[in-house]
Amino acid sequence: MSSIRVAIVDDQQLVRAGFALVINSQPDMEVVLEAGDGAQAVRLLGSHDVDVVLMDVRMPNMDGLAATEALTAPTNPDGSPRRHTPKIVILTTFDLDEYVLQAIKVGASGFLLKDAPPEEMLAAIRTVHQGDAVIAPSSTKRLISHLAGVLPDTEKTSPAVLDALTDREREVLVLMARGRSNQEIAAELYVAEATVKTHVGRVLAKLGARDRVQAVVVAYETGLVRPGT
Repeated sequence: MSSIRVAIVDDQQLVRAGFALVINSQPDMEVVLEAGDGAQAVRLLGSHDVDVVLMDVRMPNMDGLAATEALTAPTNPDGSPRRHTPKIVILTTFDLDEYVLQAIKVGASGFLLKDAPPEEMLAAIRTVHQGDAVIAPSSTKRLISHLAGVLPDTEKTSPAVLDALTDREREVLVLMARGRSNQEIAAELYVAEATVKTHVGRVLAKLGARDRVQAVVVAYETGLVRPGT
């Protein structure tokens, strides 16, 4: 099995070195690229295939939000089609402001607290690489709850988008927003895990959500789930 190719984008060299040490100690992943700001990341990733990017938010030249939007766009800055779109995990601190939520909207697959334990970081990399957004680790759920609570009303999504969902699909979305895995949702609803996967797929399609994180953001923004509940 080929290794998960990881890029670390952070303006602090010590942070990059620490993360690289942990990641390179794993048999199934390796750091193939490092960048000190968003502009450098966008430039380098245009010619390197990377599976997962750990992206800091506050950096000089180009911040993590702008870099995330550029890296998840269908084309490179020069207009050529992007041959490989990496999954992006935002590195942040818990008390960051609502702008981090924008990163999720423009393409990030989750959050990771900078002071998270190494095993949580490694689990997050594996999770997004497998195609699941990082709702677990638990820090992401807490952070999305926090950010959704401080999001200005002008940026919230109308509850009308939920009208397309069936009662069971709403139920599944609520459990997704509470950080439940497909297996845990299946156990709670007494259905097969394959059935849950089908429901999740329909929820994403009806909400126009790219992945679970975007769907969870919609759940909070529409008021279907409220922070702390």
